[in-house]
Amino acid sequence: MKIRLVARLAVCGLLGLWLLPAGAVEDRLLGDRQLGSDLAGLLEYAREHNPEFAAMRHEADAAVQRVQPAATLPDPVFRAELMDITNRGMDKSPSLLPSQVGSTRYTLTQSMPWFGKRDLKQEAAGASADQAQGRTVATWAELAMQIKSAYAQYYYVAGSQIITRDLLDLFVQMEKVAQVRYANGLAAQQDAVRAQVEQTVMKTELVSLDNTKRQVEARLNALLSRPANTPLAAPQGLRGIPSTASMENYTVLENRIREHNPDLFVDEAGIRASEKNRDLVYKNRYPDFALGISPTQSGNTVREWGVMVELNIPLQQETRRSQERESEAMLAAAKARKEATANRILSALAENLSGLDAAQHTESLSFSGLLPQANVTLESALAGYQTGRVDFATLLDAGRQILNAKLEILKARTDAQMRLAEIERLLGEDL
Repeated sequence: MKIRLVARLAVCGLLGLWLLPAGAVEDRLLGDRQLGSDLAGLLEYAREHNPEFAAMRHEADAAVQRVQPAATLPDPVFRAELMDITNRGMDKSPSLLPSQVGSTRYTLTQSMPWFGKRDLKQEAAGASADQAQGRTVATWAELAMQIKSAYAQYYYVAGSQIITRDLLDLFVQMEKVAQVRYANGLAAQQDAVRAQVEQTVMKTELVSLDNTKRQVEARLNALLSRPANTPLAAPQGLRGIPSTASMENYTVLENRIREHNPDLFVDEAGIRASEKNRDLVYKNRYPDFALGISPTQSGNTVREWGVMVELNIPLQQETRRSQERESEAMLAAAKARKEATANRILSALAENLSGLDAAQHTESLSFSGLLPQANVTLESALAGYQTGRVDFATLLDAGRQILNAKLEILKARTDAQMRLAEIERLLGEDL
């Protein structure tokens, strides 16, 4: 009887640890706030060190620098013509000095585009710069989404390792109880063997989880531009889910997407650029021109002055009509592209909001229903095994039910975080 009591107390002691609420897993992940311990630190590090994001910022800066030159006039052209350098008919030897030849004509020419073309070029360049800025924001939104998703997976693996180790410890204690009962002739040796088999299964699962953890760490390090094998701190916890992230707020989120989504911003800037390029093409119906001034030097004195106007003659009208039709087609394509982008984004928004709601409901049901029921089942199975009314297989199954319940809660939380990350990518900002 004393042996039975000791065995039962051993199992109940570990059972108290195993029946901790699922939220206790998060408490046990707490540690120093080093890189990897929280999401904010990872995002801050990536913003400063990710090379792809840095490249997009530099390209956006380069596009901004193209706006001002787009409206400037081309450099003027200076020309000097030495006339009669042989000094034929004059008692002089040939020369290349302006004052020693028959005459020297200087010409200064400035090309001028037709009125309004410079402004259109600058506005088109400004729209292209906006596109580059929008692509930078879109790159960051995509990068942040990948980091948020990878961090959620990192948290899931770390939590799964804790839960699996707890179950392994429980099976170790169950083996000890089975050994005591077998020694007293109260149970078959098969019970202890079954417990050992389950321990092996749990150890195999831990090996798989450790491999998955290393893969997730490598993925996070790649996003952070760090060596793949650089260690990361244990994750401390997940973000809270904002109340605005629900299907009930779909219209509000849709309006925010139309205002802030970087892909839509890029497409809108593309429409503006296409409009300016179209207007510029229509301006090509009118000729560009050049203005010039031409003083003529004889000896050491400028004796003549001339002015000039040069026009290109737009004779190739069929070519210009084709260019105009091309610009109209490009504008229509830009508008259609924006509409397609909006449809794709809004569809993704509805899909992820639905997935987020499902994950939250799954977590709630598992936490308030499945986990308590699994706890009761394990307690009942333990009591039944102590009295011989329940076989050992039923006790093992009860332990697995708690494992599945806790993993289901952890998976639901992870899914919710990944859905939230995707929604925030669509918004182009955090909720």
